[in-house]
Amino acid sequence: MITKMPITKARINLGSIIKKVRLNKEYYVLEKDGYPVAGIMDIDEFEDYLDARNENLNKQIRESFAEFKAGRTKPINKLIGELKMAKK
Repeated sequence: MITKMPITKARINLGSIIKKVRLNKEYYVLEKDGYPVAGIMDIDEFEDYLDARNENLNKQIRESFAEFKAGRTKPINKLIGELKMAKK
């Protein structure tokens, strides 16, 4: 659900707004003089948004997916064994 509200009202109700954002995954659009100027969203979703904008991360995901499609994968047990050996 997206709720629009003036910044002045949001300032007064910030604690309850944050609680609704965190627990109910609600969104808030803050307005100044009737114009949207900012948004409030859950931090987990915001971090996902930032990751999606990271071109290096997106490149790694594309490369990994291409390797997976090409069959260049290994069983998880083998990977865990390699990681344990690398730690020693």
